[in-house]
Amino acid sequence: MLEQAASFSDRSISEDTDQSLPGQEGVFENGVIGTAEDEVCPRGYQPVPTTQQDTAVHLRSSTKSKTPFEFSFETIRQNLFRVTFTSPEHSIPPFPSVQKPSINLQNVNVFAKTNDTSKTIEVGGVSATVDWEHTPVVSLAWTGSKSILHRDLPLRSYVADANGVAHYSIHDRDALHVGLGEKSAPMDLSGRTFQLSATDCFGYDVYNSDPLYKHIPLLIKATPEGCVAIFSTTHGRGSWSVGAEIDGLWGHFKVYRQDYGGLEQYMIVGKTIRDVVRSYAELVGFPLLVPRWAYGYISGGYKYTMLDEPKAHLALLDFAEKCKEHGIPVSAHQMSSGYSIAAVEPKVRNVFTWNYSRFPDPEGWISKMHDHGIRLITNIKPFLLASHPDFQKLIDARGFFTDPESDEPGFMRLWSAGGATGGDGCHIDFTSEAAFKWWYNGVQSLKKVGIDGMWNDNNEYTLPNDDWTMALDNSLVSASAKEKVPNNVGQWGRAIHTELMGKSSHDALLDIEPKYRPFVLTRSATAGTMRYSASTWSGDNVTSWENMKGSNALSLNAGISLLQCEGHDIGGPPALPRTSAPLDPTRMPLHPLRHQLLQDLPGQQLRRRSHRAMDVPRNHPLIRAAIKRRYEILPYIYSLGLDSHNSATPPQRWIGWGYESDPEVWTKALKTGEGQFWFGDTVLVGGVYEPGQDSARIYLPRKSGRAFDYGYVNLNAPYNYLVAGQWAVVPASWRQSIPLLAKIGGAIPVGKSVHTRVPGDETAASRGVREVDDYRGVEIFPPSGSSHARVFENVWMEDDGISLDPGMARYTLRYRSTDEKVYVEFERDEVGFVPAWKELDVILHCGDGRRVVSSSGQDIVFKGVDERGRNVYTVRA
Repeated sequence: MLEQAASFSDRSISEDTDQSLPGQEGVFENGVIGTAEDEVCPRGYQPVPTTQQDTAVHLRSSTKSKTPFEFSFETIRQNLFRVTFTSPEHSIPPFPSVQKPSINLQNVNVFAKTNDTSKTIEVGGVSATVDWEHTPVVSLAWTGSKSILHRDLPLRSYVADANGVAHYSIHDRDALHVGLGEKSAPMDLSGRTFQLSATDCFGYDVYNSDPLYKHIPLLIKATPEGCVAIFSTTHGRGSWSVGAEIDGLWGHFKVYRQDYGGLEQYMIVGKTIRDVVRSYAELVGFPLLVPRWAYGYISGGYKYTMLDEPKAHLALLDFAEKCKEHGIPVSAHQMSSGYSIAAVEPKVRNVFTWNYSRFPDPEGWISKMHDHGIRLITNIKPFLLASHPDFQKLIDARGFFTDPESDEPGFMRLWSAGGATGGDGCHIDFTSEAAFKWWYNGVQSLKKVGIDGMWNDNNEYTLPNDDWTMALDNSLVSASAKEKVPNNVGQWGRAIHTELMGKSSHDALLDIEPKYRPFVLTRSATAGTMRYSASTWSGDNVTSWENMKGSNALSLNAGISLLQCEGHDIGGPPALPRTSAPLDPTRMPLHPLRHQLLQDLPGQQLRRRSHRAMDVPRNHPLIRAAIKRRYEILPYIYSLGLDSHNSATPPQRWIGWGYESDPEVWTKALKTGEGQFWFGDTVLVGGVYEPGQDSARIYLPRKSGRAFDYGYVNLNAPYNYLVAGQWAVVPASWRQSIPLLAKIGGAIPVGKSVHTRVPGDETAASRGVREVDDYRGVEIFPPSGSSHARVFENVWMEDDGISLDPGMARYTLRYRSTDEKVYVEFERDEVGFVPAWKELDVILHCGDGRRVVSSSGQDIVFKGVDERGRNVYTVRA
């Protein structure tokens, strides 16, 4: 297909004219592109001298009476390239989500070859060619390979479209396309068109709704030969058509369209998705360190803070007592916004205020919740209704957007007191220094009474008018950009306010407690937002079998887009009905909640909140067992979180992650990302997604090469061993288990099955936690017989769980097996952090009766058989 598209370049084109595309009538008038749908392709490019002679291409279209466009291609790293396409009327994004990194090609071999209309740059194994005979066409490949990883669409590569631009490239119909932050299922984005925008899509359809809550213009094309990511830095609106369009002249193509301004894109080349995601993180920032407590069970529920009788503060204390009574550990509670609803008319939300009827003594109540070991996260929304006590203050400070026609604040209808209930008000303009500081002070006011984290909600900025203007006096806004770009919401991008809101919340928390990790949860996000927000979720979903299945795909694309502490509401928002008739309320929570909150090894999200789980008493034993299992494997979950921060590896991964050489993972059935996923390196998670089913069909990916693949073991009865490289039917009785498999040779570090306190964490809520984190075990999965001297190595990490700049401990467990014994060697590297636990239990898989012995002379003794019938041995310090 790439070669076929290349033949289009044989058509004769005049070199010194801008060409309107077929079916378009766009022309330049007085140097400005005309009406919308004016798609004009500048031509006649000529090189412009550049200081980066060997590593860059700089071109200018040679027009006569029309505004010229400039195109640049720069090598930033050995696998990272920057592309711009601009004109005086199409400036580079004024507030990009990343700043241009410094060029770093030290110790990298670079070779450049130039002729009259093309240049090839070979750098670090990547061959990049720019051909400008007609329009600039970028091609990327591995040096020496005939297979092209990426190629722009000849004759129609970079075009102007009214106030914006578009970038066309050739579409490979066999490739997997992933990313874009959070898009409707399936995971493979091929053949569909997506809006690059964010909206409050309350009760969305996981398979059809678009847009959802995130705005992240990152698209990754993945094939067995390699991957190419295209990332655009604008906060403005646009779209990605991922091979959804076809034309008799142009063939199959992808097109990125940007509504405003010029283009700034980064292209990243990698052998695998893992490589590309890490390089993307090096560009935009690695995921934040998440507090350890945030990986535990986080309860939530709109109804609690809305209660007037009994009072909300009493109802929440009663909830804490009931959890204690039923033995259900809780790390935190997400307070919905009812605490801030005015006690008198108009009874609407007033951010940073308290309803003192429901919460007469916020500080005292928070202290009591902390005594239960429960942290609190408050819901805050970036708009004010006219009844807010500080509304006029922000008007006077020009802290809202301005309608240029009236020079008055930009009023709009806002959601406030419940479903379909709202009022008139204004969104906060975070480019206003006064508004940014007002928000910062508001967050600190909540923190000073004891609130632990912030929940940035309703921050999609679905404003009604792109022509509204902004203050632009925030010191974070570039002065030079203000001079070049018109002051309006469309040109700058609505999503900059999502990002700046995150920064204001983050900085306010950090400045009060500079030693500790700020915790900001955000509903909307840009690429830059996650430098300030540790966690996110997929918004107001619905409870249905379809949503349960499709949410897997959302999570996988989110993780690839660096939203790696991400998840889903459990049970759906309280205002939404459950869908899919077969889901009886007394039965529905078990399967989906096992799949989401209650699954033994939850990979769907690392942050959990439930709206309805506790509403059905018969579920309490099941909920308790699953939550306790979650706390038991918290060392495994937390280590995955640390790995996310260090290497940008998502805890929840596509089934082909690390198994790219297995051709089966590239089939349509597995590119959907719906039915199964990896949770870390060891655990393979499946699911049952239709009522009445009691088994799941799961593919078991296989490594290739000379190393023997030992396969998998079923973590549930009948605890059988399964060969890799096959589709297997795994039993999954809905009242007993979900399909869970462990990779042979893997390991799962475990701790106590309750909420525990790490020594050294002296924050208020941690002092309320009674149990100390002083036990550690590790579940291992050796082959059923001899491993033929093969030694399996597993590493996990620990720290104090709270510090901004923590010391780190690293633990390594190696093991091999014979028919009679399992040989173990355990290493501790505790230079940076020393935990409370001293000995390590080694736990064999169910039915494995072999003896565990030391490979290095360590003292290993048989401890006994645990409640699951597994043999446990202790490695003594």
